[in-house]
Amino acid sequence: MNYFSFIRQNARWLLGGFLLTFFSSFGQTFFISLSGGAIREEYGLSNGEFGLTYMFATLGSALTLPFLGKIVDYISVAKTVLIIIPALAFASVAMGFSHSIILLVAILYLLRLFGQGMMTHTSLTAMGKWYSAQRGRAVSIAVVGHQAGEAFLPIIYSAALLVFTWRETWSLSAAFLMFVALPAIYFLMKVERTPSDADVSNDASSSVKSWTRSEVLSDLYFWLLLTAVLAPSFIGTTLFFHQDYLIELRGWSKLEFSYSFTVMAISTFMFALIAGQLIDRFSAIALLPGFLVPLAAACIAMWALESVSGSYIFMGLLGVSYGFSSTLFGALWPEIYGTKHLGSVRSVIIAMMVFGTAIGPGLTGYLIDNGVSYSLQILTMGIYCLAACVVMLFLSRKIMTRLQADS
Repeated sequence: MNYFSFIRQNARWLLGGFLLTFFSSFGQTFFISLSGGAIREEYGLSNGEFGLTYMFATLGSALTLPFLGKIVDYISVAKTVLIIIPALAFASVAMGFSHSIILLVAILYLLRLFGQGMMTHTSLTAMGKWYSAQRGRAVSIAVVGHQAGEAFLPIIYSAALLVFTWRETWSLSAAFLMFVALPAIYFLMKVERTPSDADVSNDASSSVKSWTRSEVLSDLYFWLLLTAVLAPSFIGTTLFFHQDYLIELRGWSKLEFSYSFTVMAISTFMFALIAGQLIDRFSAIALLPGFLVPLAAACIAMWALESVSGSYIFMGLLGVSYGFSSTLFGALWPEIYGTKHLGSVRSVIIAMMVFGTAIGPGLTGYLIDNGVSYSLQILTMGIYCLAACVVMLFLSRKIMTRLQADS
């Protein structure tokens, strides 16, 4: 089945997954950081102080996610949507009215928990459970909602600031969530999909043992996988969170830099679809050794190239990495650990990713405040990615051998 036939036959579920990831943008670092300069000025925070504030709020959401995230295993996706979207809208409204640093921490906690955490978790868990042989394609279509948000929302936000204050833009975001996102996503997801017999019979992962969350946490391979899996969220969040500082450091125009998000989005979209086809053909495990190579190249390019054109090269390579990694993560865990407890297992993985996004901005902000070169930090991230590729080369073989022995 080609992509167009697949999309036509599964349009409602794929669009629902896409919209969940698209509207998760209001809790993603790239969107929050668009107000970063105004927030720092409003509350009198340095780069490091704002980074630490963000870190504590995100850590709180990471600790909560394993408990909240498992509800996807017990209630329908549609009912989950009725909980998480109003909660995200409430946090958006509160951001527009907050003047207290304590309230700011609580708002950031809710934005991260229900935006980045639960919206993404619900989308990818649904795709993992509803699709089997075509799981890679389903995930690849759902995850590009992230890139659509990254492509369009920075430009829309910059244009909105010509008319509205930064606080008013958050209230508008809440209205959009409640009156556009909620009814649309609920309508699309209220009918759940069941993998067909043909899907299951053609999918090798359908025979994989379904691990419980406690079994997964006791698996050494799981923790080794996280050394690579957490890298894109850690690095991407860190760079987006401090984008204002990077722009100032390099002397770029903020508007020029905002255009580079479109380059990243196009690149991510293309390579997410490519990754989906490769996963369905070869498996997610087979792609593990090379998925961090583009991210390593992106970091090295950002370190070496200081002109604004360098930002477009960086964003293009980052898009390649995001396209592969976001699709890979949606398909990898069912291949290794089965689907019965997927919501519970994925909630821990998403929590770990959120934890990584918490540590990144805080640690990097602290290092910036203490005179450590930001360019050197970016280069170090690239070197780490190359080292992780070597680890994944050996680990993917070990996992394949174990799966063959268990089958």
